[in-house]
Amino acid sequence: MGRWLEHSVTTEIAASSARVWEVWSDLEAMPKWMRWIESVVTEPNDPDLTDWTLAAQGFRFHWKARITQRVEAQQLHWESVGGLPTKGAVRFYPQGDAVTAVKLSVSYELPGVLAPLMEPTILGGIVTKELQANLDRFKQLVESGR
Repeated sequence: MGRWLEHSVTTEIAASSARVWEVWSDLEAMPKWMRWIESVVTEPNDPDLTDWTLAAQGFRFHWKARITQRVEAQQLHWESVGGLPTKGAVRFYPQGDAVTAVKLSVSYELPGVLAPLMEPTILGGIVTKELQANLDRFKQLVESGR
């Protein structure tokens, strides 16, 4: 059993919540802006179940995640159902017609084999910085209209 770590990052995007939701909802496109995510594959018979691969710092992790709550243009929650224990949520807060605040929260269990090797505060800083960079790339993608 490992140790759970949690990270939250936010940004404001110059786009409607409907547009932000549309781009975020394409989970298979996440590797375009989420650097450590190597692939996301949606299960053909279950659109709420996805298969994820993360590759970072010489490590590779694999897991399946299930969407546990979906409120269009407002929030999406998920949790893993196999592989790396993880859960999280993304929330969209309209700040008017053309601006949306986005808050991404991610929690994961640091595998027991890695826990003694990594100082959680250092790892946490690295992961939070990377999540913020990912969210900033997402913002650029949405605002560029691609």
